[in-house]
Amino acid sequence: MSPLRSTLLLTAMILAGEDFAEAQQSKANYDEARVGSYTLPEALVLADGSAVKTAGDWTQRRRPEVLKLYQDHVYGRVPVGLGAPAFQVKAVKKDALGGKATRKLIQITLPSCPAWEGIELMLYTPNAATGPVPCVAGLSFGGNHAVSPETDIPLSTRWMRPNKEKGIVDNRATEASRGNESSRWPLALILDQGFAVATAYYGDIEPDHAEGWKTGLRGLTAKDGTATVWNNGDWGAISAWAWGLSRILDCLETETAVDAKRCAVIGHSRLGKTSLWAGAQDERFAFVISNNSGEGGAALMRRNFGETTAVITKAFPHWFTPTYTSYANNEAACPVDQHLLIALAAPRPIYIGSAVEDEWADPKGEFLSGYHASPVYALFDHPGVGTDQQPGIDTPVGGRIGYHVRNGGHDVKDYDWQQYLAFARKNGL
Repeated sequence: MSPLRSTLLLTAMILAGEDFAEAQQSKANYDEARVGSYTLPEALVLADGSAVKTAGDWTQRRRPEVLKLYQDHVYGRVPVGLGAPAFQVKAVKKDALGGKATRKLIQITLPSCPAWEGIELMLYTPNAATGPVPCVAGLSFGGNHAVSPETDIPLSTRWMRPNKEKGIVDNRATEASRGNESSRWPLALILDQGFAVATAYYGDIEPDHAEGWKTGLRGLTAKDGTATVWNNGDWGAISAWAWGLSRILDCLETETAVDAKRCAVIGHSRLGKTSLWAGAQDERFAFVISNNSGEGGAALMRRNFGETTAVITKAFPHWFTPTYTSYANNEAACPVDQHLLIALAAPRPIYIGSAVEDEWADPKGEFLSGYHASPVYALFDHPGVGTDQQPGIDTPVGGRIGYHVRNGGHDVKDYDWQQYLAFARKNGL
């Protein structure tokens, strides 16, 4: 097949998946009366049927069980032996954002896999700081040049999902794509609160399409340097992106301006699913944030509301391990539900952000995951969300599990960031 024909076929496949998901949004259930009854897997019962009564029981026995269930049934297991990353500072700008910050561009590579191009990390630290500061780390959809309003950041040269409205032409960024994600990353607001910001393009790790695993991290780190088969239990793209977040944290541990022990991981939408899974696996993340992560993220999968397992596994099968597709229209058979993913963050603080118009992501289902994870936090003498009723619009709640549902739709707003940063401070970051 010619390269042009291959590209056209791939683009058609991507658009078909997105068109399918979009078409299902108008057909989905948005009526609470039609959700139906369901039974959630028990958080505080071990596989042998015995009760989890103490924090030690959770940490030493139940948590490893739940983590393995997610590896086997939902996101897949990261292979061992990938080796340690290497870091190279490519550029430093000490008067970034009008003198507010120092900006570093750092290349993260994997010496054991030289074929992988690595991660282009962008780190902003506040110049007003007098010592190491906490940091918020997350992946972006459009690349560093899209996150920052500064026009001297190199354009990403990596493959991107087709989107001419955002300046993506022939699957590549153009000058028109500069700053198109800056509203989702209010750098000045975050820096003024005394936090550093670390971000990278998620496509640096692996292209976001069904065949991306063959040319991305997962394929390139396969035993023979290629990949032709994707088996049950193998890591999906969410696991690959989450692995990348942990490598970003590895890098932050070498930065003297950053207190890596006070690092939060954040993500929106599919990258919210990613931040939850990264925080579940890597307990070095001191705070976990999910913004509008929905199905496969913070929302309970057993609720028949908005996006379903059947839709997400058909439209975006590459995000998960193949096993997960067996739970399409069969959610009750899955040994986990997403309250357990929230519980895997315990006893660290976690925040779930919803939007009232984003019914596709099931805001109530996201709240309920936090509510049903609260008994795990109680083992550590920490309050969970603190209420059994979803709060009103723009009314944040929570002790160690934060939650809000704001006005508006599927996006990241300044309001979200204000709640996340305030919650971080409230919980000691």
